[in-house]
Amino acid sequence: MAFELFSSNQIANIIIKDHVIRYVGVKQSSPIVVQKYRERYLPSGVIDEGKIVERDTLQLILEECVSEWGIKKRQVRFTIPDSAVVIRKITVPLDIRDDEIVGYLYTELGATIHLPFDEPVLDIKILPEQNEKKQVLLFAAPEEVAISYSTLLQEVSLKPIAADISPLCMYRLFDYNDKTNVDDHTLLIQFDLQTVNLSIFHEHIPIFMRHLQLETTMDDWDIQQSTAGTKAEIKWLNTQRALEMIFEELYREIDHVLNFYQYSLMKGQESVTRILLSGDHPYLNEVYSRISDRYEVDVITIDSIENLPANYYLPLGLALKEVQ
Repeated sequence: MAFELFSSNQIANIIIKDHVIRYVGVKQSSPIVVQKYRERYLPSGVIDEGKIVERDTLQLILEECVSEWGIKKRQVRFTIPDSAVVIRKITVPLDIRDDEIVGYLYTELGATIHLPFDEPVLDIKILPEQNEKKQVLLFAAPEEVAISYSTLLQEVSLKPIAADISPLCMYRLFDYNDKTNVDDHTLLIQFDLQTVNLSIFHEHIPIFMRHLQLETTMDDWDIQQSTAGTKAEIKWLNTQRALEMIFEELYREIDHVLNFYQYSLMKGQESVTRILLSGDHPYLNEVYSRISDRYEVDVITIDSIENLPANYYLPLGLALKEVQ
């Protein structure tokens, strides 16, 4: 089947993570208006690091969500799991036309372009030429993963029309809320219950991404879903020391990414000048305070949006895909 990794009736915007499914429906106006939002937490082990493990269970849960949320037969946007996505800056010959670049990149797979998986689906963003060299930003994901999610959504009576990646969605929402600056070297931190995703943007372009599975499981949390399905009460069940170890793991990874960007990618010429913090972790406010004290750059979050819980900011960023 043909599958477009990056490509609008009301469209359902759905995020599927290892631990949760979230949906936002919006009115495509200016400013955008949130009309509906829902979430459903998943049993442990249904999805593991972005890979669908118990497909029948996930399909049953999705069918219930589609029915309860009233989105049957809707067009849908979704995201590719962060753990499956690779971002690379690639130089291509000047004589390759823009409409031939993707085809050229496929011919270079395994030769000059090496990816950690076979049979990828590719998309690109053409960058300004530098030193008479044509450069593109390559987005790659395993075709098997992309198609597995697209097919699953079709099987529950939805119509996939576009896929995106979560850093682009989240950065898009920060930009929509005037929290970005084109000149900044911006670290976007997405801190969730089980994962952290770190990506760096410059001139509104993602040039680096690092995804990390944290040393925690869903057994560490008590999750009480509300009857309405709009929010949940989440409590930490493990020890305070175990929680502190997760925080320490996060800070070590941030330190590593900041140093790698400054000294390896930028050769000591540039460094991160702004941090954007987001995610669905219940201790995000505490992490904000600690990061603000630890690093000598502005740490920015998104203020309240139409009383929408912060857990839904990522699917809202996905909903903005065709707005800007």
